[in-house]
Amino acid sequence: MTAPFDSLTTFRETISSATAADQVAIDGAAARNGQLTKPPGALGRLEDLAQWVAGWQGTDRPRILAPQIVIFAGNHGVCSQGVSAFPPEVTAQMVGNFQAGGAAINQLARTFGAKLDVVPLDLDTPTRDFTTGPAMTEAEVVAALIAGWEAVDADTDLLVVGEMGIGNTTAAAALAHALYGGAAADWTGRGTGVDNAGLARKIDAVARGFAANPDATGDPLEALRCLGGREIAAMAGAMARARVDHTPVILDGFICCAAAAVLARAVPGALDHAVAGHLSVEGAHGALLDRLGKTPLLMLNMRLGEGSGAATAIAIVQAAVACHSGMSTFADAGVSAG
Repeated sequence: MTAPFDSLTTFRETISSATAADQVAIDGAAARNGQLTKPPGALGRLEDLAQWVAGWQGTDRPRILAPQIVIFAGNHGVCSQGVSAFPPEVTAQMVGNFQAGGAAINQLARTFGAKLDVVPLDLDTPTRDFTTGPAMTEAEVVAALIAGWEAVDADTDLLVVGEMGIGNTTAAAALAHALYGGAAADWTGRGTGVDNAGLARKIDAVARGFAANPDATGDPLEALRCLGGREIAAMAGAMARARVDHTPVILDGFICCAAAAVLARAVPGALDHAVAGHLSVEGAHGALLDRLGKTPLLMLNMRLGEGSGAATAIAIVQAAVACHSGMSTFADAGVSAG
């Protein structure tokens, strides 16, 4: 689907026009759940997940037949501030690894039957260093939002978005700082594993980026433009497409959740179609999930990115839907309901 927006204003209008989940389907799924051959509530959170998927798919017997993982890659001018343990060249090298099938996300996609797409975004043209002004123009951030929107397949019924971009935990920290306040240090972690000196440089870059971009505090979409990156904007664009299409989304780690937070702050209800796949060990991820009101499905001490935590959680959503739609009711099985 061609993106129905060409500016930040029309992007916001597009999200605002998205309709809510199908309450009739939710009620039907709840009724079915009450008749399945198990004690009430015995499948715990799987029951809630199945009914949540039902509402977005518009059926009381949901299916997961075409999960999709999309990895967006971008480079960041803020890397000139010494904020990463790796050079920017690693972004393109890892894109090559994804395309060759050698990364963790390739194995996870294969394991859970998900289609994997990799979308590099102008890797030879990093965003500008946001410590000196906005990272992107409006045209650049809108182009990235459109790339995300158009990367989602029309038949996708469960979406995971991930990222690759040296320096992007710094950009995500700056975004979270602009969206939710507090101190720069509250949102800034070690990312790829920087030492204490590197962490101090990251905190300093986030603080200076916040000071250099006063427009970022007044509007979440302006925060994305001023402090984000192309891959972060593309994730937001893909999640927005999923919201409009009623496609359930599993959120990944800190960077993905920073992109999601832009949508949540821009339009109430813009993340109703999303669950948190996992809690990573990146320091501020838990605080960001708290702000988003999302409880993670998994806590595995992961911090890889690439959509890997959310991809692992595909199995949980698949299990929920399989049990709900595949189990017999007491009447079907000829079992007494008590």
